[in-house]
Amino acid sequence: MSNFEQFQFDFYQSNYTIEDQEEGCNSYGSDKNLCESRKSQTEKHPAAGAFVPSDMFPSSQSYTGQILQPAYSPDTPSQLGYVDGFDEEPPLLEELGINFEHIWQKTLTVLNPMKPADGSIMNETDLTGPMVFCLALGATLLMAGKVHFGYVYGMSAMGCLAMHALLNLMSASGVSHGCVASVLGYCLLPMVILSSSAVVFSLQGIPGTVFALFIIGWCSLSASKIFTSALAMEGQQLLIAYPCALLYGLFALLTVF
Repeated sequence: MSNFEQFQFDFYQSNYTIEDQEEGCNSYGSDKNLCESRKSQTEKHPAAGAFVPSDMFPSSQSYTGQILQPAYSPDTPSQLGYVDGFDEEPPLLEELGINFEHIWQKTLTVLNPMKPADGSIMNETDLTGPMVFCLALGATLLMAGKVHFGYVYGMSAMGCLAMHALLNLMSASGVSHGCVASVLGYCLLPMVILSSSAVVFSLQGIPGTVFALFIIGWCSLSASKIFTSALAMEGQQLLIAYPCALLYGLFALLTVF
């Protein structure tokens, strides 16, 4: 073991330096070009662990940005179009499908049964106006001392399903549930006028009955006109007006009694 340790010590210990290599090149003088190339390699690649001044490294581009605010470089590509993205987004009401101009046109069409309806607008699935009118009907009934919110929404849902099935049987193109709910909800506006009148005076009499029948005819005429215009069902307005009158008659019964 002592011979092996002595061999290990002799193998790792060495007094060879760069100056010895230079002296060897000068003494032998065999190949000056080879010596010069070795000198240049030692100058370019210093030995590991040797101290190299920072001036010898090529200067990199310094970071000029702040914390969480990186510096802008014109060479970097844009972040996939996220710059000024909020300015190009559509308004929130447009994303939600709320168009006040169309709501106003539908309301005027319901208030004036003799006005021709625009089929392109009436065929939209707009439930903003119907929800408002249903809440207004329930609120006016509540002011008259009648808590009928559940009846209003339940009858509205059942009436929409029944009218949807009937219109799909009568029309060739078919109709969606949203369109039926939108038209029936907008045509509920005259019924809100009847329930508002019930707050002021009683409708249980001949004048109240006549007024209720007038409101029922108004609602059914407006709804049948819109359905025939949106679904291209010319000549079938009276057939559509009859089930609409039955539906709005139920709301009139809630209001009068």
